[in-house]
Amino acid sequence: MQNVEIERKYLVRTLPDVSRYAFHKLEQAYLCTSPVVRVRKEDDHYYMTYKGKGFAVREEYNLPLTEEAYLHLKAKTDGNIISKTRYLIPDEDGKHTIELDVFDAPFAPLILAEVEFDSEEDMLRYQKPSWLGEDVTEDRQYANSNMSKQIFS
Repeated sequence: MQNVEIERKYLVRTLPDVSRYAFHKLEQAYLCTSPVVRVRKEDDHYYMTYKGKGFAVREEYNLPLTEEAYLHLKAKTDGNIISKTRYLIPDEDGKHTIELDVFDAPFAPLILAEVEFDSEEDMLRYQKPSWLGEDVTEDRQYANSNMSKQIFS
């Protein structure tokens, strides 16, 4: 399906050695959390994303931005700016990539893993590796859009 994100999000039991994997530095902020409208910097690339309702399966549209547009929109966002390092770890099945997110302050030491799928059937058949823990896909506290609204004292 086009413009549909199908994914699962997991806590991490044991952190693998990430030193051998490719990674991206991400920074993202939210213009709106219902529906989700996000701006993101990924290394030297910039995007605005719209995400529809839902958790495991939902609409998603990404539009490229210039750095200037990103900075302009970022200044208009509310809440926390989320920064993290995303490691791209090939799964043992050879079909999936685990996106391991290591969050910076104020969310550190939070580490989450996401796996995207081509179909809902593929998602339902997926056997996660043993180093991944509880499935928190539908737990709102782990949604980045909700994390952006957290208050820290």
